[in-house]
Amino acid sequence: MIAMQYSFTLPADYDMSVIDRRIADKGPLLDGFPGLKFKAYLVARQGEHGPENLYAPFYVWNEDEGLVEFLCGPGFAGVTRSFGWPQVRTWICWRVEASKDIGGAAYATRELFTTPAHASLADIRGRESDDTTRDVESGAVASVAAFDPTLWTRVRFRLWREPPAQCGEAQLYRVGHVSLSQAR
Repeated sequence: MIAMQYSFTLPADYDMSVIDRRIADKGPLLDGFPGLKFKAYLVARQGEHGPENLYAPFYVWNEDEGLVEFLCGPGFAGVTRSFGWPQVRTWICWRVEASKDIGGAAYATRELFTTPAHASLADIRGRESDDTTRDVESGAVASVAAFDPTLWTRVRFRLWREPPAQCGEAQLYRVGHVSLSQAR
C-alpha cells in the first residue's frame, strides 16, 4: 500500500466555505475509485487547527496503479487547475489499520518525522506498527504508519470521530468526507 498527500496553503482571508462546498460536491466522486483504500478530505482553518488555512487530502492506495490513474486523470487535473501544481508526497505503508467506523471520521492528525541515518528500520517499523494497532484499539477509526526511503521521512496519520485530547506537534484537520473502496 502507498500513502499519498498533497497540500495547498490558502491565504489567511480565504473563504474556507469554498473548500467545504468543493468537498461536498466532489468528495463522493472518489467513492469506490479503483485501487483506493480510502481518501480523507482534510481542511485546517487558521487559528482553529493551526497557523494556516490548508486543503490537504490524504490517500491510502491498495496499489500503485490506482495512484497513477488518479494523478493522470481528470480529478487531479481539476484540482491543479483550481489550486496550482502541488508537491505530491508518497510513503510506503508499513501498516494500515481501519475500523468499520472509518466513514464516521470527523478529525485527523498527521505527524511527520525524519528517520536518523543508520537507524534500525526494523525496530522503527515494529514500534510504528504496534502504535498503529494500539491507536485503533484506543479509539482512532484508522491509523497509518508509512515511510519514504528517498527522503528518510515517516508519517503517522490517524482518523478520529472526536478531536484527540492531545495533539502534540501533530497537524490537526477536520475531515469533510471519507471516500472508501468498494471492497475494503
